[in-house]
Amino acid sequence: MQKIIIAATLAMGLGFAVPAQADNIVETAKGAGSFETLLAAAQAAGLADALATGENLTVFAPTDEAFAALPDGTVEMLLKPENKDKLDAILMYHVVPRKLMSTDLPGRSIKVKTLKADGDMTLSVEKSSKGVSVDNAMVISADIVTDNGIIRVIDKVVLPSN
Repeated sequence: MQKIIIAATLAMGLGFAVPAQADNIVETAKGAGSFETLLAAAQAAGLADALATGENLTVFAPTDEAFAALPDGTVEMLLKPENKDKLDAILMYHVVPRKLMSTDLPGRSIKVKTLKADGDMTLSVEKSSKGVSVDNAMVISADIVTDNGIIRVIDKVVLPSN
């Protein structure tokens, strides 16, 4: 124990910085202040803990404005306990079980498997001169690195087609 204290004291005295731990996906989204609806939906679906503790995830995160653009009453309907399965499916459609950085994307459309409940749904991700799109949504902020994955902010809520 004494060696650890001495080493820590020396490191501070020599100007070495101890790396700070990054926030997880949920903490980062909370800190951003523009994902309150997404976080409320994740909580209602019972997915918040999985997003906080899962590893190597990419979340295509719709903003509060994206949720507000849905038809009137949609969010309220989805947040009802009896619609938990539907909400779960929609949210899981926004999560990819690997870190997907911008540099990983080719300059064409690719399909990436999501965590949607049936495990057989894919998102179409396209990188072009116009930017990156995911199904019908545009990525407006990419590669927000967290300690357990990546957040890519999108301008629309994407919905599974079947």
